[in-house]
Amino acid sequence: MREKMKAVAVVGKGKIDIIEMTKPVPKSEQILVKIRACALCTYEQRVYNGIKEMPLPFVGGHEFTGVIDGIGSEIDSENYKIGTKVAVRILYKCGSCYYCRRGKENLCVGINRSTVTEPGISGIGGLGEYIVVDTSQVWKLPDDISLEKATFAEPIACVVNSIKNGDPELGDDVVIIGGGVMGMLHLILSKMRGARTIMSEPDEARRKLAMELGCDIVIDPSKEDPVKAVKELTGGRGAEVVFNTTPISAVAEQAVQMTGSLGRCVMYSSQHPDVPIKISANWLHNSEAIVTGAVSPSVYSFETAINLLSKNLINPGKLISGIYDYTQGSEAFAKAAAPGSYRVIIKF
Repeated sequence: MREKMKAVAVVGKGKIDIIEMTKPVPKSEQILVKIRACALCTYEQRVYNGIKEMPLPFVGGHEFTGVIDGIGSEIDSENYKIGTKVAVRILYKCGSCYYCRRGKENLCVGINRSTVTEPGISGIGGLGEYIVVDTSQVWKLPDDISLEKATFAEPIACVVNSIKNGDPELGDDVVIIGGGVMGMLHLILSKMRGARTIMSEPDEARRKLAMELGCDIVIDPSKEDPVKAVKELTGGRGAEVVFNTTPISAVAEQAVQMTGSLGRCVMYSSQHPDVPIKISANWLHNSEAIVTGAVSPSVYSFETAINLLSKNLINPGKLISGIYDYTQGSEAFAKAAAPGSYRVIIKF
């Protein structure tokens, strides 16, 4: 009889339970990872809140770290030693589609977030005690890194991909709309690019944290027109780069309006609900501005995120709102879903 393991599952709207699953066994070219820490992303929170419908029970979790606990018969035991700390890029890539072969694995046509194979259970699996992955999905971490902080590898990788698309240069004006986790990570990386950063965020506590993290200018969009404010700050031109990290389509339209000629406007967040916005084709014609998106981490951006964390070039500690044992799953999800929270981490 196969061994069992524990997992934190969404079992109903606003309801969490600890369930049993079959412990996975690695195939000959796979690695068994014992999960130590898993962050609760917006994706898991939307399932928990009933905004995103998924078959239940749902075992989410794609921002996780752990240690190598077992290897398949074909794996080099010297290269993948038991006990080595690792981060995992859970997204599957086929490696053979048009997008994979152009180095954009984040757009893979075979991409799949549902990796749980247990009958009757859906999800990604990072909120279980163990997971089996391919070597291509594993990044080794230094011994001295905190596995809780290393859960930021995936979100930082997503933002690296976004920064690459926005391409802020030295001295550029960069507007970040939204001061959640992803907005703050855009802020940190834009500062590393040498940009002047402007954040639009209605919450006072988040604006204060943005300033602590090095933001140059903050705007309260509940008290002033953010588009007008950005235009005034940039001599009427608009910003070179605008990152919209909110799921609000009305704000997405403002993001376009803040973008100057030759600027890049990046729609980082998915939209809920997705309401079409107005963009003047003539403005695009005359401005040569670029409106684009950014979704999921590529292999390149994940590698970059691991380097940033491993070399202590970025410290996401201020973006952790709580760390809970997996037996406190209900409390962890409630905290993650509370207004003003950043990342909440469940540990095993």
